[in-house]
Amino acid sequence: MDPAVLAWLLAQLGPDTDQTDLQTRYARLGSARAVALEVLNERRAKLLSEPLQLTVNGVATLDQSNNLTGLERQIASVEDATGPDEPNGADTLVIAPLHSARRRRHDWWR
Repeated sequence: MDPAVLAWLLAQLGPDTDQTDLQTRYARLGSARAVALEVLNERRAKLLSEPLQLTVNGVATLDQSNNLTGLERQIASVEDATGPDEPNGADTLVIAPLHSARRRRHDWWR
């Protein structure tokens, strides 16, 4: 993983994210966007495994629903983004099927 990919991942996931973990995931998954999505989806799953709201009457209320909304927005943003190791639109190869120019026998009169 080159420094540009690492910088992009840290910008998406936060500067305190374990860089060794990111390098291991990058070697396994092969793209920065896949790494970011895996980490974000794990964070989302961890958040969903616990109650989003906890209220102790008269003492405190803990509400994680805004954190969940933020994570879901971040996931959508990364899904729509082009990673630093992906080709941009100018480098995209498009393959289109070719059809024969010959007409079918029953179309000879057209």
